[in-house]
Amino acid sequence: MTPLRQYVIVTANYWAFTLTDGALRMLVVFHFHQLGYSTLEIALLFVFYEFFGVLTNLGGGWIGARYGLRLTLWVGTLLQILALLLLVPVAASWPRALSVLYVMGAQAISGIAKDLNKMSAKSAIKTVVPTTPDDAARGEGQLFRWVALLTGSKNALKGVGFFLGGVLLSGLGFNTAVAAMAGGLSLAFLFTLQLPGDIGRMKAKPALRTLLSPSSGINVLSLARCFLFAARDVWFVVALPVFLEAALGWRFWEAGGFLGLWVIGYGIVQAAAPALRRSWGRGAPPGVAAVQFWSAALCAIPALIAVALWRGAHPALAVCGGLVAFGLVFAMNSSIHSYMVLAYAGTESVSLDVGFYYMANAAGRLVGTLLSGAVFLLGGTPSSGLQACLWCSALLVALSWLASLRLPSPARQPLAAA
Repeated sequence: MTPLRQYVIVTANYWAFTLTDGALRMLVVFHFHQLGYSTLEIALLFVFYEFFGVLTNLGGGWIGARYGLRLTLWVGTLLQILALLLLVPVAASWPRALSVLYVMGAQAISGIAKDLNKMSAKSAIKTVVPTTPDDAARGEGQLFRWVALLTGSKNALKGVGFFLGGVLLSGLGFNTAVAAMAGGLSLAFLFTLQLPGDIGRMKAKPALRTLLSPSSGINVLSLARCFLFAARDVWFVVALPVFLEAALGWRFWEAGGFLGLWVIGYGIVQAAAPALRRSWGRGAPPGVAAVQFWSAALCAIPALIAVALWRGAHPALAVCGGLVAFGLVFAMNSSIHSYMVLAYAGTESVSLDVGFYYMANAAGRLVGTLLSGAVFLLGGTPSSGLQACLWCSALLVALSWLASLRLPSPARQPLAAA
């Protein structure tokens, strides 16, 4: 099977998975908010989703290196189907404590599934892009383009999933919606059966001690990534959807549609990152300076949104306009991060390095999700709660920038400017 065909199959499965992942998040947030759950209780529903993502990325990279990425891709997809089916019997008549614990368990399975699938898809790119010494420059540029395309398209489809979740909740209800998504993902799984079994498998079986990356570049970038995604999720995961519904009076499909459009736009910018850099005269792949520049640029945006709300600006304009600016700059950050981890990674150890990196990514989402529910609740009112979450976001981006100051230059390329 040609490398391009492998890339297409892996990417198509990742797209289908991403649709269900985005839709499920909106279904859970809006369904349980409609039932009267507080933002902290809703955040707790995602705790195991994020926590088990941390463990999955750490162990999943080792499993992929030892047994091949096809196995981790299959297991991730099948676990997501199982998680969706487990949510089918959830009913409003269940005791609240039982509902929370049961959904947390199903979300734990979904979290394992999501990060196995993502690690497999992004690691597989490294194995099919040429980066030999004779074509290193061409290979690194192609790697940046393929990573940007996969990451950007994934987030665009996640945005479609957000909209789909709002529509399905309004049209079919929670239970029928998750059953329909399980059926669709089962069809997508069938296409992955033709993948070869040796994708991403190391010739030498990695020992368990290799779970922790020896690369200083991977370690520092992972810390910066942790803070970066905590900064996004501290206001985007729970606080923002609840604010749109509770403070602005938006209906489920409107809030889901808007958040979906935001993620679609964010994904388009990610996919276009190489072309955008070329239009700015930056033809070389990004380097350390690009990571530092874009994180510094992002730091001010959540703080400015919070100030605008505090000064009495129209909330819809302040939040929507600020969210557009945040999405543009965050997309550049994320796309460059996703390339840099593969620039630092070894060709054979790619799944180990990417797994460790996305472990930090999942840890950031976990912290951001918990803070999103707790800080919003402590704010008292929807407006004050969102402002508090935005200030937390600005602080976390600043910590990401500080971490990036210690990044070394990747071995295969010179330091590139922003």
